[in-house]
Amino acid sequence: MPTFPQLRAEPPSASELASLCRRAERAGAGALWACDHLFWHGPALECLASVSVAATATERAVIGSCVLQLPLRHPSAVAKQAASINHLCSGRLVLGVGIGSHRGEYEAAGASYEARGLQLDEAIAAIRRSWSSADGATRYRQLPAPGEIPIWVGGSSEAALRRAARLADGWIPLFVPPAEYAAALERLEKECDRAGRDPAGIARAIVVFVSVGGSGARDRGLAWMSSLYSIAPDAFARHLITGDAPSVARALVEFEEAGADHVAVFVADDEPIGQFEELASELATFRGPR
Repeated sequence: MPTFPQLRAEPPSASELASLCRRAERAGAGALWACDHLFWHGPALECLASVSVAATATERAVIGSCVLQLPLRHPSAVAKQAASINHLCSGRLVLGVGIGSHRGEYEAAGASYEARGLQLDEAIAAIRRSWSSADGATRYRQLPAPGEIPIWVGGSSEAALRRAARLADGWIPLFVPPAEYAAALERLEKECDRAGRDPAGIARAIVVFVSVGGSGARDRGLAWMSSLYSIAPDAFARHLITGDAPSVARALVEFEEAGADHVAVFVADDEPIGQFEELASELATFRGPR
């Protein structure tokens, strides 16, 4: 979802975001994702608020955070928010969580950057305790009980991979090319074995940045990513898939061939829906993921 605009002055309104979500679902989107930053250098909509709009605007697509920086929040509050959103979308929520990599954001939030990995581990456990509190005898419980909301761990580091194997229901990194992703999935399986878990129980996802169009698509997409991250455009050259819709679709199918169950398509544009619709039409000709 376009919750971090780079060219327009303001984020989309609720009606604009809801309309986009409905169009994406009609085009064949299997999931709708919202990114997360509490403090950023430009306007941005809060992640779970955006997910709530998608939850009530759609009927079939998975709704998820990709990914919520959990150490910046109190886990009990996140547990209640997630349970409520899951109720509103009839059980379609995936709670993607991670730690982020921006020290300044942690400082602005008054949170510990150094302890964020440990805090994420503890918060995942705390959220699951909140969700299971409906079975307790105390009057202070979180109801309605959401059942099993999948928790996916984001991040491309080895620590994130190990965390996913130990604690999560899925792994969703970004900036990982297909060959490297296939190798990482082999390491994920080994980490699952070490943790005594069945690797088949871990969803394998990937975030991929795309810019669909003619000769200007590459420069346009790189400029958008550069603005988003405040990093030189060349830093993203190997991580942005560009070209016409058929070529981008073929490139996305390579991630399925590398082992991905789900490909989260991040269109590098303030107005992504047209590009996504064109891409989704091409993807319909493949067996690959949406």
